[in-house]
Amino acid sequence: MKINWGTGIVIAFVVFIGFILFLIALMMSDTKLDHELVTEEYYEKGTYYQKEIDAEKNAQLLPENVVITKSSEGILVVFPKTQEYSKIEGIISFYRPSNKYLDFDFPIVLSSNNLLIPDNNLLEGRWDIQVNWNYEGINYLYKDKITY
Repeated sequence: MKINWGTGIVIAFVVFIGFILFLIALMMSDTKLDHELVTEEYYEKGTYYQKEIDAEKNAQLLPENVVITKSSEGILVVFPKTQEYSKIEGIISFYRPSNKYLDFDFPIVLSSNNLLIPDNNLLEGRWDIQVNWNYEGINYLYKDKITY
């Protein structure tokens, strides 16, 4: 049996499509890869996006903003000295892009303008941090990314 050009091209297409389907099946069945939304309430969170933008603008208008630094004990969050620490309330959210089960929230309870997040809560790697705080009825938001 002879194979002409047309038959060869059809065979090449079928082999290529089969190869692509095999790769798709392999990628979808791999348990190491996690195929899910970034957040559980993705669409609901989108409706509150304007409030986040306003809170970020409020934080940018401050004379000094939140400063996040790594220390030997953990992560040190320094709030603006222009705000009285006893009136600051809110939450610091730690988001781990590689594993949603490591995400956690840390309540803001201050005895000075500094807040230390202990080292035992953090694993090495990248963390996205959101500091959401309220001071005298005004919401503020500061975002940062660190590698711990």
